[in-house]
Amino acid sequence: MNMYVSNLSFHTKDDDLRKLFEQFGAVSSAKVINDRETGRSRGFGFVEMDSDTEAQAAIKGLNNKEVEGRAMSVSVAREKTNRSDNKRW
Repeated sequence: MNMYVSNLSFHTKDDDLRKLFEQFGAVSSAKVINDRETGRSRGFGFVEMDSDTEAQAAIKGLNNKEVEGRAMSVSVAREKTNRSDNKRW
């Protein structure tokens, strides 16, 4: 299951995110999204876990949990859409 994690501290790195979620099970991937131009964190990321049961436990355990002074939000990630489909002409 792929999860969207927002309201992260701008100091959070991929490994920090992975460690937070590993307490609930095996993490396939953990990625903090960075700005293309500045390289700085954009304050959100994605975590993928193979087990839906473990992922649901992580969502329940980490949603609204305060980490580095910020209450992060964790939810099931929406499927990626094609940007051309989002145009409002």
